[in-house]
Amino acid sequence: MNPQLKLFLAAVLLFGVAGGIFDISFNNYLSDTFQISAKTRGWLEFPRETPGFLTAIFVGLLFFIPETRIASLAALLAGLSLISIAVWGQQWIPMLILMTLFSTGLHLFLPVRNSVSMLLAKDGRHGRRMGQVGAVQFASGILGSALIWFVFRKTSGSYPLLFVLGGILALVAAALFFAMHLPAAHLQRPKWVWNRRYWLYYVLAILFGGRKQIFLTFGPWVLIREYHQSAAVFAQLWVVGAIAGLFFQPLLGNLIDRWGERKVLIIDSILVTTVCLGYACSHWIPNPRLVLPVLFACYLGDQLLFGVNIARITYISKIALNPTHIAPTLSLGSSLDHAVSMTVPILGGILWTTYGYQAVFLAAAVLALLMLFFSALIRLPARCVKH
Repeated sequence: MNPQLKLFLAAVLLFGVAGGIFDISFNNYLSDTFQISAKTRGWLEFPRETPGFLTAIFVGLLFFIPETRIASLAALLAGLSLISIAVWGQQWIPMLILMTLFSTGLHLFLPVRNSVSMLLAKDGRHGRRMGQVGAVQFASGILGSALIWFVFRKTSGSYPLLFVLGGILALVAAALFFAMHLPAAHLQRPKWVWNRRYWLYYVLAILFGGRKQIFLTFGPWVLIREYHQSAAVFAQLWVVGAIAGLFFQPLLGNLIDRWGERKVLIIDSILVTTVCLGYACSHWIPNPRLVLPVLFACYLGDQLLFGVNIARITYISKIALNPTHIAPTLSLGSSLDHAVSMTVPILGGILWTTYGYQAVFLAAAVLALLMLFFSALIRLPARCVKH
């Protein structure tokens, strides 16, 4: 294996464990520490997602820095923020500030991770490489879940210890990213790119942002607030989903290479609609014993389907007019995604408070149907179509 690929995958794994610790446990941490409502939880996504909205600006301002160095900076910021949350996160204002700083590191890393993955892929095998990186992400979810389970079992729920462990792993990832030397990542690239040719990618990024944030914010919140599930339960769910993802992601990458992005994204939209309706209609199940299994299945199904986002990434890599457009276009897509992510949870919190959580997921189903419509419009240049 390419030594640079080894370094990259190891760093992605460690940073993924740190991010998994935060993602899996933070909703329970908020509930246990601050006792907030669904409406307040929705509003909390505004500061948390603001760095994602500013991703294109951040990456653009750092255009003179190699992408691997940007990844190192992102992991460093996230690691220090996690450790600081362990110390000062029990107070509301410090928690908001540190949560936003962690989110800045994470969102700065995401488009760079994808563009570096593209640089490490062989021609015509972008889906395969993205599937491998996605499998590593799921492996990191297993390790993060195992750490949460172990810490909660041994300490009766020590969130500070969890966050310190996650922070240390992120700092090690920062060192590994810094050790990488990938010549293509050092090429001069434009600060920002906006091109009408990429309009469909922009639309898909916006719709994905809305669908994604409803599930990230309110999917766990249904299980926490309505059915009183603990962080240990979410760790177990993540382990099951991550083990499935280890097999699903490489398969998905190969299917993208074989079938193309259009067919894969159409199937994804249909499955996401089904998951949305599962959440919305679960309370109508006649047998109460089946409600939690259905919700768990929806949670796991959505966890796997998040990985289909790699099809949108490989799509832009195929239609890009210039390889240097990929990183800034992914960054802009992330900003558009998060422009929606900042506002959708607020609206979702209002919907939940007014009509119940079912209305939130019916709205998500509408977004999934819009994704289906626009995914059907995907067309690739002749040079990208296999005959």
